[in-house]
This record gives sequence, structure tokens and C-alpha cells, in this order.
Amino acid sequence: MTGWHASDDVVARYSDGSLPETDAWSLEKHLEGCGTCAARVSRAAREGAAGVVLAEVRDAVLAAVVESAPSPAAVPIAPPVLGVPTAPPVAAASRRPRAVGGRLGRILWAAGPALRGAWAGAVALVAVGALALAYGGGFDGTRPLLLAVAPLVPVAGVALSYGRHADPLHEIVATSPSGGLRLVLMRTAAVLAVSVPLLTVAGLLLPATDPRLPQAPAAAAWLLPGLALTLATLALSGYVGCRTASTVIGGGWLLALAAPLLTAPDPGLTARLARQLSLYFTGASPQWGWAAASALCALLLAARRSAYDRLETM
Repeated sequence: MTGWHASDDVVARYSDGSLPETDAWSLEKHLEGCGTCAARVSRAAREGAAGVVLAEVRDAVLAAVVESAPSPAAVPIAPPVLGVPTAPPVAAASRRPRAVGGRLGRILWAAGPALRGAWAGAVALVAVGALALAYGGGFDGTRPLLLAVAPLVPVAGVALSYGRHADPLHEIVATSPSGGLRLVLMRTAAVLAVSVPLLTVAGLLLPATDPRLPQAPAAAAWLLPGLALTLATLALSGYVGCRTASTVIGGGWLLALAAPLLTAPDPGLTARLARQLSLYFTGASPQWGWAAASALCALLLAARRSAYDRLETM
């Protein structure tokens, strides 16, 4: 039950089919949790022009069910065995095996492009490319470069996992009971489940930085910053949409890295990048700062959860 109820005009327009599709989807989702409005819509439909047709359809369905139902005499019953209690007959429908892959299909649908599209392959390509650049190309700055890119990967994954551009049925899915913030979080979790292991393992496999250069942060030092940037993207998405939020957060991160690099007097881009990443990632103070930012963004998500019910549906 909710504190908001549909107006009589909305109920009437929905019943006669003149309500716009997006408003109708929003009302249908509201009806699933509001018995009062559902009863009003049902009464309006029965009293309108469609009431006669609905009554005829209902009677036809009930008649078909009654005719197709087997009589008690038609159900075979095994003869009782002495000393063994007789079990009631099991309906045929209950013995039907479940469709193979049904649960897996629902998981893949909920995960979005993070598991069923080309995005996972792109993340794997980034990890393999970093290893090839380090071992095949002999580039000493591979680890700082990977750590600089790693926090952006889940941000890009969020932009590619939710919205009209990611799902042809997005408007219907977003207004369903499984839509809204729940679907956004499920697809974000799938993005993190793909990107975090691949990029962390790639960072661990990279060779050590040249001793003459500043040491880059540890391979897992980007995890909290990556989580904070991802949650910041989700929090901002409630205001401007996923793609715009990803662009703003990703651009802000690149600017925070590039501005000090361009103004630093030290020669060598790799050394400056490693030093800048150490400033952002290494030590208790930066990591606690990223953790606090993550918690703040999570609280903002919870406070504005209703804003995601119609996210990118217009």
C-alpha cells in the first residue's frame, strides 16, 4: 500500500485505452502494490464499454476450463497395497520438468550486457593487452597505466548495462516489478563481478616496475576507488541518466589524473603517473577517504531509490 493514488481521470483514461504508454506502465507497476487503485481500475473496466467483452471472455475461459477438466473417474488410481497408505494422485502439470536453462536465462537477462554482450570480452582484452604490453613490448609503465584505467572500467560498464541503448525492451523492463533500483544494482554487481577479478589478476601478473622509477601502488589498490566511482555514477544517474553520469564521473577521474601530470616539472610521464597514483591510492588516509565516499554515495542511492523507478523511460 502506498500513500499516492491514481486520479479518477488517470483511471478512466487507462480503462478506455487513451492513457499514454509510459504513464500506463507506471500505473500498472503502482497497481501491483496498491489494492485500492487496482479495485478502482477493475471497477472502471467493468463499467466501461469493455465490460461486456470482458464478461464474455471470462465466461468463455471458465467454460473451456470446465470442459477440459478430467472427471474423477478418468483419473487412474493404483490399487491399494496392504499396509501402505494410499497417496493422492499427482497432477500431470506438477510432474513436468522445468525448462532447461530457465534460471540461467533469467540470470543472464538480469546481468545485462556485462555477461551476455561484448563488454566482458572488452574487459578481458584490456587485461590481456596489459600483459602483452608488459611482457611482449617491454613497457615498464604498464602497471601504472592499468591502475589508472581500472577504476573507469566498471563506470563504463554501468553506462553500457542500463538504458534504451542497452536493452530494446528497456521501457517495459524498467517499469516492471523487477526494474528500478533493483535492476540497476543487479547489473552493476554483474559489471563488478566481471571487471574486478580480471583486472586484479592482470595487475598481479604484471612485472615489477623498474627500480629507478617510483613504485606504482599494489594491484588491488584500485578496488575502493573503483567502487566509489561506480557508486558515484549510480547516485548521479538518478538525476541525469546513466550515460551522462558515467561521462561526468569518468571525465572527472581523467581530469584529476591528467591535470597534475601536465603541470608537474618532472620529466617522464610514467614516473609522474606512478607518483600521482600513489598519492591517490597508497596509504590509509586515501583508502579511508574512498571508503567514506562509497558509503556516502550508497546512502544517497538509498535515499533516492524512488528516482530509479522511471530511470531513462521517457
